[in-house]
Amino acid sequence: MINNKLKILDIGHSNLSLETAQLNLETMISQISFEGNIRAIKVITGHGSGKLRSVIRLWCKEQEGRFQSVINGEDYNMFNKDATDMRVDCNIKSDPDFGRNNSAITYIWLW
Repeated sequence: MINNKLKILDIGHSNLSLETAQLNLETMISQISFEGNIRAIKVITGHGSGKLRSVIRLWCKEQEGRFQSVINGEDYNMFNKDATDMRVDCNIKSDPDFGRNNSAITYIWLW
């Protein structure tokens, strides 16, 4: 965890099925929403074949309105207003993936 407002979920290196990985993400989001202290989730899907990344990003798209923003790793840079606003909101001072064009991650900024 980078700070207490950002939670990291690594489902890309856990050898889970696509369905189980998605279920883990859904469960974590529900739990975090209930607790109310986490503002964003950094989902690590890994590089691999890209299937997990596609499933997770499609699921996020289907959840339209549930999240403040979904930021793909390749868009997580200083030129993306949502990315910079999320960093301020979550008090993220440093993140090794900021500006790295890392397609193996997706950020979910919660309301």
